[in-house]
Amino acid sequence: MSAAPSVGDSHARLMDRMYRYQRYIYDFTRKYYLFGRDTLICELDAPPGGSVLEIGCGTGRNLAMIGDLYPRARLFGLDISAEMLATAKAKLRRHGRPDANLRVADATNFTAASFGETGFDRIVISYALSMIPDWQKAVDAAIGALNPGGSLHVADFGQQEGWPGGFRRLLQGWLKRFHVTPRESLFDVMRARADRDGAALELKSIGRGYAWIAVYRRPATERLA
Repeated sequence: MSAAPSVGDSHARLMDRMYRYQRYIYDFTRKYYLFGRDTLICELDAPPGGSVLEIGCGTGRNLAMIGDLYPRARLFGLDISAEMLATAKAKLRRHGRPDANLRVADATNFTAASFGETGFDRIVISYALSMIPDWQKAVDAAIGALNPGGSLHVADFGQQEGWPGGFRRLLQGWLKRFHVTPRESLFDVMRARADRDGAALELKSIGRGYAWIAVYRRPATERLA
């Protein structure tokens, strides 16, 4: 008897089915409602020669922009969908970054060592936590993969707290069709992790809560608990 598929394996199959054809139009369609991504990237301040990992890198759109803005940064990406990574590799080659290290991996249990690194200087999670079932584990894995002094940058759907209730219900109902669930406790979880680790935390709401941005900055000298 074969073993039952893990949650990670099931999620990988779901993402591959969903993006097998969507990946060809993904960037064109998502630019109209994935707000905050460019703000996050422009504020990344990746150091020359520094390592930048995107968790849930999808088509490589964000990594390509990071490579353009920070040409001396070393680029890394992981995604649970092999279909998406095929598109990402092609996009990064077109942007002159065939050196980007991309891997099929689960955001909840990866390590920096699997990329041949001791840690990353910057980690980006853009509109991925709302699609990861065990998203808090993904946050913990990202924090654990940071270099001392490194930072984790998260952008995702907020709770539309400044919008009429009807808009919020309509948006979240539509997002569910794409297996997207905005994380109501995102800011609370990030605060708890920062308090635990003695880390600095920056929180920002965009478009009256349409999107949220959180930046966790790991201490340069203190070790994580």
